[in-house]
Amino acid sequence: MQTRDEIRFLLNGRDVAVQAVGAGDTLLDFLRIDRRLTGTKEGCAEGDCGACTVLVGRLTPTGLRYEAVNACIRFLASLDGCHVVTVEYLQGPDGRLNPVQQAMVEHHGSQCGFCTPGFVMSLYALWMETARPTAQEVETAIQGNLCRCTGYAPIIRAALAINDYGSAGADHLARERASVTDRLMALRDGRRVSVSDGTSRAILPADVDDLAAVLAEAPGATIVAGATDVGLWVTKQLRDISPAVFIGQIDGLRKIDRRDDGVVLGAGVTYTDAQDIIAEDYPHLAAYWDRIAGWQVRNMGTIGGNIANGSPIGDTPPVLIALGATITLRRGGERRTLPLEAFFVDYGKQDRSAGEFVESVTVPRPRGGHHAAYKISKRRDEDISSVAAGFNIQVENGVIASARVAFGGMAATPKRAAAAEVALEGQPWGAPAFEAAARALTSDFTPLSDMRATSEYRMKVAQNLFRRFWLEQSGEDARLKSA
Repeated sequence: MQTRDEIRFLLNGRDVAVQAVGAGDTLLDFLRIDRRLTGTKEGCAEGDCGACTVLVGRLTPTGLRYEAVNACIRFLASLDGCHVVTVEYLQGPDGRLNPVQQAMVEHHGSQCGFCTPGFVMSLYALWMETARPTAQEVETAIQGNLCRCTGYAPIIRAALAINDYGSAGADHLARERASVTDRLMALRDGRRVSVSDGTSRAILPADVDDLAAVLAEAPGATIVAGATDVGLWVTKQLRDISPAVFIGQIDGLRKIDRRDDGVVLGAGVTYTDAQDIIAEDYPHLAAYWDRIAGWQVRNMGTIGGNIANGSPIGDTPPVLIALGATITLRRGGERRTLPLEAFFVDYGKQDRSAGEFVESVTVPRPRGGHHAAYKISKRRDEDISSVAAGFNIQVENGVIASARVAFGGMAATPKRAAAAEVALEGQPWGAPAFEAAARALTSDFTPLSDMRATSEYRMKVAQNLFRRFWLEQSGEDARLKSA
């Protein structure tokens, strides 16, 4: 396999090639310290505040696509073959403000200004994708942007008025799309990339087979997909992740394959890429998906990464376990498939050997039934789950034929509620069955208390979710029941 020893990408209008790149070097530090592009701000350093938002353009099967991402947890090595756009590039050749910026000025969308560049970049990404967004689409786009002083109302008004100041199709980033596509195509050489700053090393395999080869050579390497979790290992815990193997650029891991029996998601498929196709089969997941972090994180974070890191509070495992998802792991040329729930062994431990990686996740097609997904957190948007749950109940002739109920945040791993499922199966479809399941839940879990919730709170919430599920599925009004 031929190897290249530099990262190559476009930064605004310029070609960039960097050889001295460590595994933990962030895009934010590169922009602010190396290139003095200080419009991109440093705030939380964990992907929560959005002050560091930039656009990253990448080539997809449907063409060049720009996405808002957090520069603070986006590693520099992951940008090979991409186009990075910062707030400085928004002004046109004549120096005038971009329509997004002008709308923010006219509608008084900024006070202190620290968060403003991040808001502008998120709104710019939305405007380029959806020229006339609804208020709901605007609110979703700025979930990951924190404003402490201006208030969101004028920012939303500005977003809805952008077209008063210009057309998305006439914006210079839109006009140069063809030339940028050509320039990015020219950067693709099919080589493995290996870069180092002398003490820390980053590797970008050329394809899935090369990834298997790299991990055979370095089975203890840190695998980095979207870096929405690994990024915090570096910025908050100051951990050394070298050698790091980056997989976000591997097209073979970003494939979505719809089959008769299910949808196969490559491990590198992001939350954003998966959202619509998952919601086609399971509409109940559309609203749940919007509560996974903020837009920037959903653009970076991957389904495979959310599973592979084994967190007991990951958002996707409980709902995917409830749907009967399976995962395929690969080591070298060998593959094995197992039920998703079997992958989680204990806290911080998964059924994955050295050199083995998650290659894909398969979500079976629906076969009727009653489905729901719940996330309980202190904030509605952009927060970590205290409890997450997925319900999949099949009913035949008025009797519960099968039940799959899974929880996150209730144990050391995402886990099915086995005793609650037994209490449901074979029972008439009705409130008594779900009351019995709620009582049985104490046999399934002994939750921990931590900063997010107490053990007692988690158990009460989880039991109440059985009642909520019944009320929603039966059409009864929860408010009347609680009166």
